[in-house]
Formats: sequence, C-alpha cells, structure tokens
Amino acid sequence: MTRIEFHFNTSERLLHTCRLVRKARAQNLRIAVVGAPATLKQLDAELWRFQDVSFLAHCTAQDPPEIQRASPVALGPDPHARGINEVLLNLGDEVPDDFERFARLIEIVSSDDHGRFQARVRWKHYKSLGFEILQHDLSKVPET
Repeated sequence: MTRIEFHFNTSERLLHTCRLVRKARAQNLRIAVVGAPATLKQLDAELWRFQDVSFLAHCTAQDPPEIQRASPVALGPDPHARGINEVLLNLGDEVPDDFERFARLIEIVSSDDHGRFQARVRWKHYKSLGFEILQHDLSKVPET
C-alpha cells in the first residue's frame, strides 16, 4: 500500500521540494513530481540553483527522450511517463492519477488558504480510500 505523507507549514515550498529530492536521491530513489505547469517550471529553475556545489539531475516533459530515460527525477504532468514508481511528489491541487502505483506519495502543501483547502480535500479523499496518512508539520522542524 502506498505510504502517504503531508508536509505542511513550510515557508518555502519549492525549496522544501528541492530538499526532499536531494534526500531521496541520496537514497538512490527515483522521483516523479507533478503539479501545475507554472509550478513545475519554477521548480525546474530552483533545482538548477539549489546548491552551489552540486546539481540535482532532473528532466522535464520538454527534454529529449534520451535525457528523460536517464533522469532519476522527472517533472511533468504524467507521473508514470518515465516508469518511475518509487516516490511521487505532488505540488498540484488534484489527487494524482494512479498514485497507488507509487511506493510513496508526498503532498507538499502550500501555506496559503487555497493550498490548505485543496490539501484538506485530498486528505479526505485518501482517508476515504482507507489510507493512513503521516503528517509532518514543518514549522516544528528546522529546515536544512
């Protein structure tokens, strides 16, 4: 069964996403990231400048097929397009299609009213399907 986590109360949503990608890559996991096109474009830029001394290899749906096949991190509308089934990061408002195919789903909740409302809708959906949900209140944890 998919492990579902909600990460909320982060002051920097995309920066937190970069940290999660870095952590998952350190564990040699492959990651799919879904969300609105504008959000994914911002994340793409953030991943390029996240750390001065390293690069978080990733691809977008616009990259050539050979780059997409080689990339351990895929940003795009279809979480299954690259055959990744380990970690799914959701930056969008909707429940990702076929999220159950992933070992782990992480919902990164925006701190604005709209983001919190949409997260509550997704939370209720997952609970109605019988999933246990882990919560991570990021206001209580120093971000590194």
